[in-house]
Amino acid sequence: MADDEEFTSGEAGASKTYPQQCSALRKNGYVMLKTHPCKIMEMSTSKTGKHGHAKVHLVGLDIFTNKKYEDVCPSTHNMDVPNVTRTDYQLIDIEGGFLNLMSDGGETREDLKVPEGDLGKEIEERFAKDENLMVTILKACDNEQAIAVKAQSTK
Repeated sequence: MADDEEFTSGEAGASKTYPQQCSALRKNGYVMLKTHPCKIMEMSTSKTGKHGHAKVHLVGLDIFTNKKYEDVCPSTHNMDVPNVTRTDYQLIDIEGGFLNLMSDGGETREDLKVPEGDLGKEIEERFAKDENLMVTILKACDNEQAIAVKAQSTK
């Protein structure tokens, strides 16, 4: 009987978010606000009411778009916290609006677009001047984006 069961394979690796009690969140930490991964900019706690929990008011900026999101949640409830990783890559080339990057381990990737706005212009201008650049990539919730650029230190 157990032999005829069929399972579809799930996604391997860590989940995109993990739960954390609202009262344990801190300013400059990360939290999911209205399904967007956000950095907490402001936090305030209201006192308990006649019938209830203390409420935590969260204000955060989306880590990819910088849009502002707000939410209120009881301090004893859990909120989703995104798994956020930062990785530095060496910039090898810019081709067709995409960054050609190399990790410390020598692996290359060409799947990230040049960011829009001032950061994208800065990366292109500094690369055109033949500067050796390191690009910081932020990853959360299946989304990756360049968030910073710095000159590569020569060892």
